[in-house]
Amino acid sequence: MDTVTQLTSQLVKIDSSDPGAYEDTIGDFIGAWLRANAPTAVITKSEVLPGRYNVRAVLTGKVAQPALVYICHMDTVVLGTAWQQSTPLAGEVQGTRLYGRGACDMKSGLACAMTAFATIAQQVAAGRVLQHNLVLIASVDEEDYMRGVEKAIADKWVTAEDLILDGEPTNGQIRMAHKGRTWIKLSTHGVTAHASTPEKGIDAIAAIAELITKLRAEFVTFPTHPTLGRSTITFGTIKGGYRPYVVPDQAEVWIDMRLVPPLNTKHVLTIFEQVITAVKHNYPGLKIDLVIDGDRPPIEAQPQSFLLQNLKATVAEVTQQPAEVGVFTGYTDTAVIAGKLHNLNCMSYGPGDLEMAHKPDEYVELKDIQRCYQVMYRLAERLLLS
Repeated sequence: MDTVTQLTSQLVKIDSSDPGAYEDTIGDFIGAWLRANAPTAVITKSEVLPGRYNVRAVLTGKVAQPALVYICHMDTVVLGTAWQQSTPLAGEVQGTRLYGRGACDMKSGLACAMTAFATIAQQVAAGRVLQHNLVLIASVDEEDYMRGVEKAIADKWVTAEDLILDGEPTNGQIRMAHKGRTWIKLSTHGVTAHASTPEKGIDAIAAIAELITKLRAEFVTFPTHPTLGRSTITFGTIKGGYRPYVVPDQAEVWIDMRLVPPLNTKHVLTIFEQVITAVKHNYPGLKIDLVIDGDRPPIEAQPQSFLLQNLKATVAEVTQQPAEVGVFTGYTDTAVIAGKLHNLNCMSYGPGDLEMAHKPDEYVELKDIQRCYQVMYRLAERLLLS
């Protein structure tokens, strides 16, 4: 088994589920692997949450910025059930595929970045000089609130000038543009009563249902973006009530919105305020609380990006085919950096099929691992050693 495939298997075998085991064991493994395979690198850790650390390795060049930064998250979603072809932590190869939780999202991408980093480190150890810094960041918490990349920004591990690539699964494409991601929690506070006399109470669940109906109707009217498509709204979790014979006085709904330009959270909040006012009018005495639980702006493509042009050329060189540029339907660490720092050189390119992420029998094609390792290694050569 070649080095990058073996490393992918080793990473998959380490439980770093979020929530669950988290990233302490895998972070220690990555630090030890880098010390053994990239001994010229400076390796540091930064605590993000108790017992959860980002890991950074730096190869120093003649000039620090703009650095080429590979950022890959260590955590996965929960291991899950219904696995048929393998088990979540098997990390085993069957035919042309490697199976296990995180195989495509994104331990194979992490393995590609680590191996490319180590290959460049070996050349530095042999006497070659980097023109700029090469940085590898292994982040925590990407699958939840993305607090790892937030800490990397706060620690100045990344800057607005850096060239930043993550290894998320991208189906062979380069992906740069993202829909925004806003999370909102609505809580309704009514008055309890016996179900035989509901007019004496205020039904918090019925009010939530009306909020959902009105908000969904509003989203249908929002404009479509030429590349990102439509804004979407999903009512992911709802809670409320006690028993069927009691008018519920409490209910909550958590909402996920994926917004496309020209919409943003500020604009959509005006729609929420109008809908809330209308629902409160229909339920006199009802109280409604709104909490923004996450606010990530949309990221548009930057066709003139320096990194994009060089990544396209590298992909074409490795694959012998023109590079395709697409849209990332989720939200990534690089999107957070682009939004926070207004960095125009943030994008994704990694092994695997995005549709396989988070599913039972998650896998990555072995040829994808090899392709993406070659792209990451040759990109670093092109930008830092030419």
